[in-house]
Amino acid sequence: MKLFAALASATFLTLATLPSVAQAQAPSTLRIGLQEDPDVLDPHKARTFVGRIVFMGLCDKLLDIDPNLKIIPQLATEWSFSADGLTLTMKLRSDAKFHDGEPFNAEAAKANLERAMTLQDSLRKSELASVASVEAPDATTLVFKLKRQDATLLSQLTDRAGMMLAPKTLTSDVGAKPVCSGPYKFVERVQNDRIVLEKFKDYWDAKNYHFDRILYRTIPDTTVRLANLRAGELDMLERLAPTDVKSAQADKSLKVQSTANLGYQGITINTGNGEAANNPVGKDKRVRQALSLAIDRKVLSQVVFEGLYEPMIQPFNPKSPYTSAEFPVPERDVAKAKALLKEAGLSKVTVELFVTNNPVDTQLGQVIQAMAQEAGFDIQLRSSEFASQLRDQQQGKFQMSRIGWSGRIDPDGNIHQFVTTKGSQNDGKYSNAEVDRLLDEARTVYDVEARKKLYDAAQRILQDERPQIYLYNQTVFFALRSNLQGFVINPDGMIRLTGLKRQ
Repeated sequence: MKLFAALASATFLTLATLPSVAQAQAPSTLRIGLQEDPDVLDPHKARTFVGRIVFMGLCDKLLDIDPNLKIIPQLATEWSFSADGLTLTMKLRSDAKFHDGEPFNAEAAKANLERAMTLQDSLRKSELASVASVEAPDATTLVFKLKRQDATLLSQLTDRAGMMLAPKTLTSDVGAKPVCSGPYKFVERVQNDRIVLEKFKDYWDAKNYHFDRILYRTIPDTTVRLANLRAGELDMLERLAPTDVKSAQADKSLKVQSTANLGYQGITINTGNGEAANNPVGKDKRVRQALSLAIDRKVLSQVVFEGLYEPMIQPFNPKSPYTSAEFPVPERDVAKAKALLKEAGLSKVTVELFVTNNPVDTQLGQVIQAMAQEAGFDIQLRSSEFASQLRDQQQGKFQMSRIGWSGRIDPDGNIHQFVTTKGSQNDGKYSNAEVDRLLDEARTVYDVEARKKLYDAAQRILQDERPQIYLYNQTVFFALRSNLQGFVINPDGMIRLTGLKRQ
């Protein structure tokens, strides 16, 4: 009873110390609870899932996707490739504006794409690596000249590589006050607390956006986030914890929607990024193989996620045509794991695992820690907030990191940038020339079967060397107040604000 009282008191205190958003904000404010604080609000430098959610309200893209994963128009209204596949021509909207009042046009798009391709710390470089140059022959025509055929390019332009910033801001600190062309414009950000946007009245499709303000609140604790939703302090939240799904479904004041995610969740291993890679896990594939075999993915899903997440061992969604039957989810094999360590001349391996400081990820780390211990691994857990975790990963200040990827509609987006030598999100600096060759070639192939053969060949190497240990596919659960209408769920896990309104 004392423990229950303490938990109840802590939850009440959290609610009490938050601003009374339901009272202080106008009725036309939509309040969304986020699991983490986004990283930098610069689409060319950003990499977080929650950052993408905020960008959905802030920055239009050249293209978008619909719930059936079909590529649809946004700032580009139509597009076509030349017969040789080396020129992509787009027609652009003529009625779009940036939040500073300047018109959106082909020259603005050209400036954005060139920044994404050349900015020193841009994470979009590898996504646009096939682009030789961008031309703007007139205000509504944008032309991409390609170095090679690229089956991935259109899908890249549905995300941050295709987001548009006001040209006059491109040389400033974009992340401090992003100026985009989306339905809402930036008002303020308080780190690890809130991001506020307000409606852009000159937006080309303003009639389909019904809230004057959007308030994103960062609340890492899943229990507290749900308590805020139930108390009316939030209108919706992303990533409802699987342990709370049944309870939320039974609450008549709420409704729950879900979709299988396009990406993966797993462990990224530092195999070559600085001094932290100099340990048995980073340097010996047998040790990584042993760690993978020590983890029971099915039990992991049952214990941490109520059995609602599907175990996986590949970077592609289980229903993707690129998921291979050649690599089924393995059974846990502690004896074989110990044998691999012995073959590597080891009986015990001490290694650090980076986890995000939310209750679910902490529990996940603890379960992995306990499983691995039986095979001879002494895993030390290190916890921090998500943006700091990503920063340290990029700088090589990690041995292993429990990390995930929200996924892309094209398979290249789930693998190339993470395991190719020059991949923009290859934080562990894994490098294999044959993997590079296979994945580069896969970008040029349009036929699904022919392309799958290339991914299968790359996976044979990656399944052996294991620079990443894939664990499960995440079902994304959203919880909403029952009076919120018009939310259309999408497999990319994003919150699209169009059509959302209170009943």
